[in-house]
Amino acid sequence: MNLLILGRGKTGSLVAEVAHARRHHVTTLDADENANASALTPAFLAPVDVVIDFTTPAAVVANAEACIRVGKKMVVGTTGWYDQVPRLRQMVLSAQTGFLYGSNFSIGVNLFFEIVATAAAASKFDYSGQIFERHHTTKKDAPSGTAITIQNIARQSGGQELEIVSFREGDVVGMHEVTFDSPNDRIYLCHDAKSRRGFAEGAVRAAEWLAGKTGFFEFREIWREL
Repeated sequence: MNLLILGRGKTGSLVAEVAHARRHHVTTLDADENANASALTPAFLAPVDVVIDFTTPAAVVANAEACIRVGKKMVVGTTGWYDQVPRLRQMVLSAQTGFLYGSNFSIGVNLFFEIVATAAAASKFDYSGQIFERHHTTKKDAPSGTAITIQNIARQSGGQELEIVSFREGDVVGMHEVTFDSPNDRIYLCHDAKSRRGFAEGAVRAAEWLAGKTGFFEFREIWREL
């Protein structure tokens, strides 16, 4: 496929590397080449099969709008924009294109989401819960999109609003911890990313999955189909 990757940060660069290894043709754009989505013209996007966005919360919505308007399929790993989901969903459905987003494209994290959903039943038995997330000092948003997803899952499954505590330190790739505490015992769940490669591989495989589909999808709902 012809893939356009928006963002040449640590994750975006690794997505490009993984895509090359999987024999895709890759074009990349950095923020200074695409201010306010100015580079995403119909002519520039014409040969592109899927756009993959790992930019910033400030840039992602304009990028998405430009791609959707010309019917280009898009995979979005950027977080911090989810208040726009209803509006962008309607744009995608109207344009009859494909859009897939996720707070985390790691298979391990998506398994972790399901474990949290099961463990959240503890909230109904006098356990109090809390979420801790740790990331590198240059991460743009806090709390992380993954932590917010965990919070939403715990609320839906257990009915409890878990507090999120965020830490920004060193070059931590991403660690998410969930605890449920009672007078009798303590449940401790943790996912610790060793590298960004899991995110990158998931994003490229998501683009391959999306290539033949239309609709608006969240990665945690479809990852088993990859």
